Amino acid sequence: MRGQSPRNLYGRRREATPSGEVGVGRSAVLITSLDNEKLKLVRKLQDRSWRDKLGLFVAEGEDLVQAAVDAGVEPVELLVAGENVESVLLAEISTLGHPPRVIGVFRRSDLPRPAVLPDVGLALWHVGDPGNVGTLVRAADALGPAFVARSAGTADPTGPKALRASMGALFRVPLCRFDDAPGRRIALVARGGRPLDELALSEPTTFVLGAEREGLPEDVLARCDERATIPLATDVDSLNVAVAGAIAEKAKSALGQTASS
Repeated sequence: MRGQSPRNLYGRRREATPSGEVGVGRSAVLITSLDNEKLKLVRKLQDRSWRDKLGLFVAEGEDLVQAAVDAGVEPVELLVAGENVESVLLAEISTLGHPPRVIGVFRRSDLPRPAVLPDVGLALWHVGDPGNVGTLVRAADALGPAFVARSAGTADPTGPKALRASMGALFRVPLCRFDDAPGRRIALVARGGRPLDELALSEPTTFVLGAEREGLPEDVLARCDERATIPLATDVDSLNVAVAGAIAEKAKSALGQTASS
């Protein structure tokens, strides 16, 4: 949608700028108090319980908000420093070290939900680090098309740290529940599985990853069709879960490109 005229939170269409940047009309009422309900909402959404309750989340910074607009995901609230909110107030409610110029509030229900998921994806079991979750979403976007499935106990991909780590990929990558991940399930384990490069990966595939310390429990492993291990140098003990997921996706995508050529 870059260069087009996305609708802003006021229900009007703005004039498109040459770069397609996000903006609001100068006629917007300027927010001058931290007691404003929109600013209170942004602060609430820093807490996962409020994101779960309201089905909303916050994207801070022009790059993330623009990524949403480019993907066709419109904000329900858009706060722009100096245009509809005082800059010092936007800095006050931000979680960033460097205050953003733009903060957008979005609906979780507006994130991608295609009727048919891509042929490759990552299923995350209790991956609790939000930075890893965001990086895995980014890898799914870069090496996909791919989806990301999540179990209960996995970090919220719409949380501030995960969203920043995804670099806006969250607005493009389909998410689903862990149990809804389709295709053949391959568990990535630190040791004892078949070497990843020896597996036949021609059919729809879900790579199942666990938390870095705990790995995958036996009941989850029992529901997988195969166990795979990424071969490592002799003096290396393990891989970061985000790196492992990216390598697995790359192996599947590379095979797909070879088969189609």
